[in-house]
Amino acid sequence: MAMPNTDRNTQDGSQGGEYKDQVIYVGRVTKVVKGGKNFSFSALVVVGDGNGKVGFGLGKALEVPSAIKKGIESAKRNMMRVPVTPTGSIPHPVTGRFGSGSVLMKPAPEGTGVIAGATVRAIMEAAGINNVLTKSLGSSNPHNVVRATFAGFENLMDPYTVMTNRGLDQAEA
Repeated sequence: MAMPNTDRNTQDGSQGGEYKDQVIYVGRVTKVVKGGKNFSFSALVVVGDGNGKVGFGLGKALEVPSAIKKGIESAKRNMMRVPVTPTGSIPHPVTGRFGSGSVLMKPAPEGTGVIAGATVRAIMEAAGINNVLTKSLGSSNPHNVVRATFAGFENLMDPYTVMTNRGLDQAEA
């Protein structure tokens, strides 16, 4: 059961930062047991500060709000830093792959906006990326698309880090 994206702002008490979270998918899980059927829910959630820090989490519980809360807590524990250019894009084209899903991400000039499907759009907005072209290839399963997007983020290289590794000065470039 797909659920529309919902936005919420949450406070993280330990760091004092404001995080924006979006529910990407809520699924109803049924377990058949001797006495009947047990229903539970799983929620896939993305959390980001809108400034290059983003994470995702999966929460499972007997009720939807509890599953979403667990997903948010899991996402906050698994956050990563994404390099964002001054124009609000990514530094270079990258393809992330997970399972049978892959997500192609390309930098875009300012004013382009986020050209992406609902799942990838939620991740980009949470990360603070405003100008990017994306295409989801292969699996359309939200779990695979999210993990493929984050695999692509892991392969992104910050331009300043690359120049430092090559022994170049920032003034030379």
